[in-house]
Amino acid sequence: MNQYRDIQAYRVAPLLYPSDLLFIFPYLHSLRRRTAESLRLELGGGDTPWQTEEAKQQIKNDIRHGATFLTNHRDIIMDAAWLSYLLRLRFNIRPYLGIGNNLLSRRWIEFLVRFNRCFVVIRDGSPKEVLAHAQHLSAYIQELRKKGKSIWLAQREGRAKDCNDRTQPAVLKMLTIGQDNFLDSVYRLNICPVSLSYEYDPCDFLKAKEMQQKRDDEHWKKSKEDDLVSMKTGMLGKKGRVLFRLTPSLNHWIDAHREELEKMTRNEQIQAVAKHIDYQIHIGYEIYERGEDMKAYLKNQLRKIELPHKDEAFLMERMREMYRNIETNHQQALHTTEDKI
Repeated sequence: MNQYRDIQAYRVAPLLYPSDLLFIFPYLHSLRRRTAESLRLELGGGDTPWQTEEAKQQIKNDIRHGATFLTNHRDIIMDAAWLSYLLRLRFNIRPYLGIGNNLLSRRWIEFLVRFNRCFVVIRDGSPKEVLAHAQHLSAYIQELRKKGKSIWLAQREGRAKDCNDRTQPAVLKMLTIGQDNFLDSVYRLNICPVSLSYEYDPCDFLKAKEMQQKRDDEHWKKSKEDDLVSMKTGMLGKKGRVLFRLTPSLNHWIDAHREELEKMTRNEQIQAVAKHIDYQIHIGYEIYERGEDMKAYLKNQLRKIELPHKDEAFLMERMREMYRNIETNHQQALHTTEDKI
């Protein structure tokens, strides 16, 4: 009996290559031409400490035998889709992708995503059920890594609406639940943080709208239709320049600080690892110079928001904050020592 049948990606490996060539790659290539000025994958570079050819070769070595790619999260679909596309083209790596069950609002959507190496992250249920789902998912991910498979996960549940990207300790707890030694289990996962940067976030106005709806009604919740609108907008909206920047495996950092880390409690270790993932993601941001075009862009995005009591000042500030937080976190990372715990 297959114990992971309810969440696993469908076992259709012989069909993946022709499916990529005939359907997935042409569609993603078409989306890239219509919605992005450029789409790139970089190893280190930018403002990161990993500038040399030796450092870039080390990142290649880190992912050669499979890795857990942990990224910040901007777009429901395109973050995972484009990273998978770029990794397949450049390194012939096709990671398994984690997707929340809240997005599987239609049976055909579930079939499509599970056919394309997506596994299901079940997020609802009672506290007892949530714990059981986490244990089940963690065992599945550990099983994939034992087989040398690569995995993509976001650093948090859902997107950071204000773009203040922070790794949720709950994600690290889920990944290592049931494992006796936290550091050893992180080591086996071979976590490689990936920093993704969109020049423009096509869903920024929808995220601002959600913030006002939550501000005005504390009981407001997104509907399945809202998720579908966000998925469509993220896929088809203009993004400008898009960059995915790979950074080294956390294993190097753990090796350098294992003695100090082993003196910590498990919760302290989780916090330290989350903080270092944030550092690698923040230092890897690409900071785009948008100039006066940004004012016109935000005004146009503001016009797209439809609300009965539209608070334009609040909405505009929330959108500005999204882009400002990226720059703030990047600047703070630039003034942080990489090896600091």
